[in-house]
Amino acid sequence: MPSTSPGGDAAGLGRGRAGAFAAPALLLITAFLLFPALWTLYLGVTDYRLTGLSASDPQNVGLDNFERALNEDRFTDSLWLTLQFVIGSAVLGQALLGFGIAWLLRNRTGLLRRLVESLVLLAWILPSSVVAFLWIALLDRDDGTLNALLGTPGTAWLLEHPMASIIVFNIWRGTAFSMMLYAAALGNVPPSQLETSRLAGASTWQQLRDVVLPRIKGHVLTNLLLISLWTFNDFTPFLLTGGGPDNRTEIMPVLLYRTALQGGELGYGAALSVLMLLANLVIALVYVRLLRSRSKEPAA
Repeated sequence: MPSTSPGGDAAGLGRGRAGAFAAPALLLITAFLLFPALWTLYLGVTDYRLTGLSASDPQNVGLDNFERALNEDRFTDSLWLTLQFVIGSAVLGQALLGFGIAWLLRNRTGLLRRLVESLVLLAWILPSSVVAFLWIALLDRDDGTLNALLGTPGTAWLLEHPMASIIVFNIWRGTAFSMMLYAAALGNVPPSQLETSRLAGASTWQQLRDVVLPRIKGHVLTNLLLISLWTFNDFTPFLLTGGGPDNRTEIMPVLLYRTALQGGELGYGAALSVLMLLANLVIALVYVRLLRSRSKEPAA
């Protein structure tokens, strides 16, 4: 084993040269993560605005912005809509559909598998603006493709069913990640175990419950953590509905944008972003706790 001198390291660089190697990364972290976070916290306790006297001479208002947010129906309504959006499109939508596609394609080879995977991935890699335009054309009241297929002319999907529309839109757009992660996870399930359970008379559901899911539980929780956080902070639905009609799709990222940039209330918007961060931390802690409890389970 390599020896290390006091104040040295295994690579023999010494603290000075090791610090020099790490300095660029630390500077980038400070510039793009630490400083914006601290600046947001500072703005959150001021009445800073984009225009007016508060733009040139912002005043410290303490926790007033946070109290205002927690006491406003608009914030609580937006938080509730965001939870619906996350549960509907990520937890129940992308996760289940992604697993279903991965399960159905697990033993497929050739053109069919490549075609399905390519179509799902295409929805994921297309720019958000392009995807939003395609869905606006699909859901259009007068000449929309969906109305033509269903024979429901004149149905304004984005006005009559706005939340359902953006949930389905986000499921279609984000399923690819879950599909790829579950496909990799299913590849680690020994085929012999599935074959043994099948010969023992286990149904497909019993194979999933007793053989597959216990082995990929960690992948499931990791996937749910990532897509839940991504969906919670997703701004793309704004391109479809702009937060309307009547704020019925004003999820948290949209509320933050409309408050801070369109409304000019940067101080209040910063407070909202801090509350969003806390909500993200709660979601992450729940999943991390589940992952830790799984790691403590005795191996089968």
